[in-house]
Amino acid sequence: MLRRRVAQVFWQSVRRESDLATTSLILERSLNRIQLLGRVGQDPVMRQAEGKNPVTIFSLATNEMWRSGENTTSVAGDISQKTTWHRISVFRPGLRDLAYQYVKKGARLFVEGKIDYGEYTDKNDVKRQATTIVADNIIFLSDPLKEKM
Repeated sequence: MLRRRVAQVFWQSVRRESDLATTSLILERSLNRIQLLGRVGQDPVMRQAEGKNPVTIFSLATNEMWRSGENTTSVAGDISQKTTWHRISVFRPGLRDLAYQYVKKGARLFVEGKIDYGEYTDKNDVKRQATTIVADNIIFLSDPLKEKM
């Protein structure tokens, strides 16, 4: 009898704490992932702000192609293309150094990471919006050693 009463009090206190936790802070899973396959637009640069960790930055171009006109299934249709440029930032120490050393303009890469929206002030004291891909993984689809030679 005493054991049952102790268990009942315990579960009531646990339930009360969990009810308080859910009302004050809702913990739910979310996902911020992106995968890009494209070509590097410029050789990477490494930057380091005062008191912050260094970062390797480069641009990656992805292309979207489609046929326009009446008959979009035939080879004769006009092909249109749109290129989107992405700013890639690599903060992870090992990956950052590899990217700086081996990523070259024109290389074909597969980049996985997350999207980060930020704000910065430019040289003219104007606030600007910036969208950055923070890379967690980079897969080289063209051999960086052959391209380096």
